[in-house]
Amino acid sequence: MSASKRVLLIIAGGIAAYKSLDLIRRGRERGFSFRVILTKGGAQFVTPLAVSSLAGDRVYSDLFSLTDEAEMGHIRLVREADLIVVAPATADLIAKMALGLADDLASTALLANDKPVLIAPSMNAVMWASPAVQANVATLRGRGVHVIGPGAGDLACGEVGDGRLADPLEILAAMLRLAAPGPLAGMNALVTSGPTYEAIDPVRFIGNRSSGKQGHAIAAALAAAGASTTLVSGPTAEPDPAGCKVIHIESASEMLAAAQGALPADIAICAAAVADWRPAQLANQKMKKREGGEPPRIELATNPDILATLSAPGPQRPRLVIGFAAETERVAEFAQAKRRKKQCDWILANDVSPATGTFGGAENEVHFITASGAESWPRLTKRALATRLVDRIAQHFGKSVA
Repeated sequence: MSASKRVLLIIAGGIAAYKSLDLIRRGRERGFSFRVILTKGGAQFVTPLAVSSLAGDRVYSDLFSLTDEAEMGHIRLVREADLIVVAPATADLIAKMALGLADDLASTALLANDKPVLIAPSMNAVMWASPAVQANVATLRGRGVHVIGPGAGDLACGEVGDGRLADPLEILAAMLRLAAPGPLAGMNALVTSGPTYEAIDPVRFIGNRSSGKQGHAIAAALAAAGASTTLVSGPTAEPDPAGCKVIHIESASEMLAAAQGALPADIAICAAAVADWRPAQLANQKMKKREGGEPPRIELATNPDILATLSAPGPQRPRLVIGFAAETERVAEFAQAKRRKKQCDWILANDVSPATGTFGGAENEVHFITASGAESWPRLTKRALATRLVDRIAQHFGKSVA
């Protein structure tokens, strides 16, 4: 690394805490500097003196230290770090992270964090396999937290299985990957994601089945690649991806205004499933059933075309504009026509027929459409597809991809 990277290392309670001392030593050899939060449980396995001697700095443990908290110490610890590492990460601390609890210095600092986070779980094999722990880890992954390990082998409790803390060199390798500047560092990216809701009255709306999973995965991958990423999201159950500025909207008009407000951008990816129409008139009160049960007539108006607006030539046009085409037939053919009509650079076309499970599912299969033709990508998880797309974007801009 060209410059020292500042790591906030959180050592939680577990016999594997002794390995964190080796992680500090080896990390400093490779240019990392460490500040350490030692939890009450962690201090049962390694001493503050041993940790501070290796880190070359004092050890932090007390949330209510008068000296530290007079300066909002838990905030300062996070703001002055480039990377947060939790090793070992216990089931208890993982649960606190997933639930957003903040009852000690470690959990409070993690909740106040806006930096990349790497956790290295370590626990009993049965505990690791429990549905509660797996659900909490899945939640953290969905928020962009990086997870390494655990490995399999003999455990301190005498059992054998998954639960061993990853080797310090493995953790260090993951830290080096996160600390290295991403291929899109210095670039600005805009992503739209999820559905739009077009109000009929204060209760009802016109919407669609988009879950936002693909758009959110793309935003997370762009942020991980170093791009300063703004995500404009319609209503979705997906958690906000780590490292992104997220703007929540409901309607297509709100999405367009937010997207235009995020310009200028180098990259714009329109992954949202924007409603084509909206009710021409919004009822101020809930519409009542008519006598005889005859449904009301709802006149529709055309929504703004966000992809075409961003793709239009002009000084604000992003250097690369990418759209999505959700089709149920003749997917590649219709997508190529859409790319020409909208004037965007690339289109990712997917079949959203009910049998494919694309809407709301974990996987996607797309045709990658450019001016030079169509390329069929294999069926991938939405995260893997996002990574592949971001790699292609980096190559487009002549950036090296690890």
